[in-house]
Amino acid sequence: MKKQSLELLLSFLAGAAMVLAFAPFGYWFIAPFSLLLLFYQWLYNSRLPAWRSGLAWGLGCFGFGLFWLRVSIDLFGNVSTPLAILAALSVAFIMALFIALCGFIVQNLCKNRQPEWCLLLLPSSWVLIEWSRHWAFGGFPWLSVGYSQMDSLLSAYAPLGGVLLVSFMTAASATLMAYLMAGRKRIIAAVLLLAIWSMAALLSQYSWTQAAGTALKVSLIQGNIDQALKWLPSQKQKTLDLYAGLTQHHWNSDLIIWPETAVPGFYHRLRDDFLLPLASDARRHDTQIVLGLPVKDPDNGHYYNAMLSLGGKPEFYFKRHLVPFGEYLPLKRLLQPLLQWMQIPMSDFAEPPASPPLMQLAGYPVGLSICYEDAFGSEIIQALPQAAFLINASNDGWFGDSLAPHQHLQMARMRALETGRYLIRSTNTGVSAFIDDKGRIKVEAPQFEQLVLSSSIIPMSGLTPYARRGDWPLLGLLLLIIGWAGFSGLRRPKA
Repeated sequence: MKKQSLELLLSFLAGAAMVLAFAPFGYWFIAPFSLLLLFYQWLYNSRLPAWRSGLAWGLGCFGFGLFWLRVSIDLFGNVSTPLAILAALSVAFIMALFIALCGFIVQNLCKNRQPEWCLLLLPSSWVLIEWSRHWAFGGFPWLSVGYSQMDSLLSAYAPLGGVLLVSFMTAASATLMAYLMAGRKRIIAAVLLLAIWSMAALLSQYSWTQAAGTALKVSLIQGNIDQALKWLPSQKQKTLDLYAGLTQHHWNSDLIIWPETAVPGFYHRLRDDFLLPLASDARRHDTQIVLGLPVKDPDNGHYYNAMLSLGGKPEFYFKRHLVPFGEYLPLKRLLQPLLQWMQIPMSDFAEPPASPPLMQLAGYPVGLSICYEDAFGSEIIQALPQAAFLINASNDGWFGDSLAPHQHLQMARMRALETGRYLIRSTNTGVSAFIDDKGRIKVEAPQFEQLVLSSSIIPMSGLTPYARRGDWPLLGLLLLIIGWAGFSGLRRPKA
């Protein structure tokens, strides 16, 4: 019993250490070793059920890595600090259940099998469980292992198969290291491990996309409006004056971008007195502005989280992937009292009719996303091949000075690498940044400062394999592997 408790503690600590592999810490090499400690127990420790060590690892990883959720729940959710902490830990527990399920699957699939098959079954199971987190409960792909490798050679697999393929290669590396540690199939394991990283080194030298025009100058307005003040009626005019004033000094840009809901008022109320004069100024200076604001549909009364372009032909983009409990309430009729009690501003948005996430800006089609949407690579690639570059407008002011804004920026970097496109990230309190087509940060703004960040971007054309096919080729292969293992296990005679 004592030894099992020590093994659970080791799993928990390995999961907690995993957080250091992600932004803002960036110790990417911790990730395969964290998984190594977990996988070694799954493969070679029969005293402890794999689901228990998986749950312990998940509690360590998500308990520390997602603890930032308490910030928005505490400050803006109208609940006490203890309840906010309990809510954050509840989310961590739910995420940890996915890792426990993975351990259960691996232990059953690998039982009495040849070691060579477990080399495939373990990373395949891991990635399929990660993928299930991309859509379960509205989707919460935060802390998928592949993101931790954004600055390692393994990130070169992203243009081929997205973040899930990077996760697979990381999990495969950990599995091979476990085999080496156990003295099983050492030659095969060493050769395969070398092949994974050598192939990554070769892929990192290849460019899947190419320049499609001359450089554009873009300016990002980071207003740094305190989230607690953002929606106060007394603050509205101050906010509008601030953004308009900062914009006046950057009319020489080809494109000016304001963050998500930078305009704290509905489009129909501000159209004549604020937006039309701003659009006239933009046309006079031969530039365009893209800004975030809420929009109310006069026909059905629905509210939308939107981006609006001014200076050319006005265009709207409505956010399509909403955040459960933050922007909309699941089972609204049943949980309506919860919405009224939590009193979160702008928490009753609607999903718009399906439409391509594109705008025509600075002479090019551009892919748009708002905040949380850039966590889903399969949705970002819907703007391709047309989009010459990508824009993400966000507001991570909800999460204060926590890990969340840095983790979010890391995910945006992955989207740029997957698509081979520059990605511009405009935020309210940071981290605003320019990201190139290789996922590298060209320049970023410090957090919690009021400023304008200007840089150049290059429009791109062409398609990466991931942008062309998405997640399904990899998922199809992994499902075949798991399906074969499950079917052959049913047919195998019992001892």
